[in-house]
Amino acid sequence: MLDREGFRPNVGIILLNANNQVWWGKRVREHSWQFPQGGIKYGESPEQAMFRELEEETGLLREHVKIIGRTRDWLRYEVPDHFIKREIRGHYRGQKQIWFLLRMVGRDCDINLRASNHPEFDAWRWHEYWVPLDVVIEFKRGVYQLALQELSRYLHRSDHPGAQRQRSQRQTPKVTEKLMNPDKPEQEESK
Repeated sequence: MLDREGFRPNVGIILLNANNQVWWGKRVREHSWQFPQGGIKYGESPEQAMFRELEEETGLLREHVKIIGRTRDWLRYEVPDHFIKREIRGHYRGQKQIWFLLRMVGRDCDINLRASNHPEFDAWRWHEYWVPLDVVIEFKRGVYQLALQELSRYLHRSDHPGAQRQRSQRQTPKVTEKLMNPDKPEQEESK
C-alpha cells in the first residue's frame, strides 16, 4: 500500500527501559543495528500496526509496554534505487513513518526474537538514548535523528542526555547483548 507520492506507511518503535536506555536490535546476518519497525497493513491504525510489529520483532505484548508518546506527523525517508526491487522501481520511493516511544513495563526475559517465523534481529541490547547513528543504514539516519529529537521531549529533565553523560562518567554501566542462540550464555561488556 503506497501513498500518491510512493511512500509506504510504516511505524517505528523506540522502546525505553526504566533507565531510559533504548532497545537496539542487530539485523539478522548483518552488522547494522536498528529500532523495530514495519509496515501498516490495510485497515490498521498506526497504533495497531505498532503493537503487531512489536510482537513480531521482539515478542513483547501490549501488557509489556506503555505508550509514552508518538511523533506528531509522518517522518519520511527515501530508499536508494539499488535497494528497491526492479518491478516496483518508479512507483516506490521509500517509507513514511509514525514513531512511537514506549516504556517497557515487562522484564528482559519477556523479549523473544523468535516470536515470528521470520526473525528481523539476531541480537539485542540496551543502549543510551542517543544511539550511534553510524551503525544504522545510511538512508535511515536522518529519520532516526528526527524521531529521537522529537520524542526526547517525553523524557524527564533529569534524564536529559547531558545529565545522562555526567552520570555515566561517574559510573560505568554494563550493557547486556542478548543473542538468539539459546546455547550461548549471555555476554556482558562494559562500556
